[in-house]
Amino acid sequence: MFRPSNAIFLLAISLTSASAQTPPAQTPAAQTPPARPARPTPPTRDPHTPGYVMAKELPDGENAPATVDGNFILGPTHKPAPESTVHEGVPQGTVYNFTMESADSKFYPGIARDPRIPAADTIDPAKRVVNSHPAPYTRRVAVYVPKQYVPGTVAPFIVGADGPDRLLFTALDNLIAEKKVPVMIAISIGNGGGDAAGSERGLEYDNMTPRYAEFVEQEVLPLVEKQYSVKLTKDPEGRATMGSSSGGSAALIMAWYHPELYHRVLTYSGSYVNSQWPYDPATPHGAWEFHENLIPKNPRKPIRLWIEVGDRDLYTVDPMQNDHVAGNELMARELAAKGYHYQFVFAQNAGHGDRAVKQQTISEALEYVWQGYAPSKN
Repeated sequence: MFRPSNAIFLLAISLTSASAQTPPAQTPAAQTPPARPARPTPPTRDPHTPGYVMAKELPDGENAPATVDGNFILGPTHKPAPESTVHEGVPQGTVYNFTMESADSKFYPGIARDPRIPAADTIDPAKRVVNSHPAPYTRRVAVYVPKQYVPGTVAPFIVGADGPDRLLFTALDNLIAEKKVPVMIAISIGNGGGDAAGSERGLEYDNMTPRYAEFVEQEVLPLVEKQYSVKLTKDPEGRATMGSSSGGSAALIMAWYHPELYHRVLTYSGSYVNSQWPYDPATPHGAWEFHENLIPKNPRKPIRLWIEVGDRDLYTVDPMQNDHVAGNELMARELAAKGYHYQFVFAQNAGHGDRAVKQQTISEALEYVWQGYAPSKN
């Protein structure tokens, strides 16, 4: 039941095992997994590396124009945009919070990764078998309703992953007041917990299926409309998704598999890599399939995208496994080749899901994503 209130990525696995001798009279101690090795510091990637997309380098501190498609390099300084902070005299929306219980979900009844040490796959030793078990969770959801919203009228909206997202709500306060974006509802949906293979979050965000979009459509949006007396548009032109890391790839997955629901996508450090679990033969390389097969081999879909990556974003020697710079560079290449309306931002002096970059770019990104919006009558 939902309850109102007041208020990476790939699993690093050690195959080292140890056994301990215990006196016969004592109960053997429970085996615990070894500590994760520290993740090495990602190297700093040069946006002018051969094979990377050609991009326009902007003066330090500037954002890309909100009306222009293409590839841009910004930084190394990341000054917060004026819209990222609260301003006196600007109408502020109301943020409502509620929770959802796993026991009430037909889509995601809840799992957690098994703490046992994963074993090598008998067919492919490079892979690891990750087990999970049923586990309950409580999901947090935040709903932003702008001051300018007229109760009972149909409104466009944006769905965000890993919510609540206070920065998004603040940016919308300012952008709506400046008439740079439409008067819209924002729904920030928390994940079900954990991360990567075997976790509830990994199951929700990293799988290349329409399931997460259908969960949002059937279990989250009806609650929002009922509880807070808002009407959410059915027009995909008035529906956007956003997220960071696996939440970013999930945002595109929602629109890709349900373009009749969403046409606008915004991602920071999108995980366009192979984080998928469990294995799916239809998309064996997870979200890496977007730029490897799905975008180049399918007709262009009516999706407008804004994507970002940092020069010190996540890195692995095998790019497909977790190199976020490679994944986003390849996304930009394939989106351009297919003729999509997209903007790609390569942020210098920036890490994974970098907050300073988000503070600098969130207003421009939202303006870009909502370009060309004209409300329907539904």
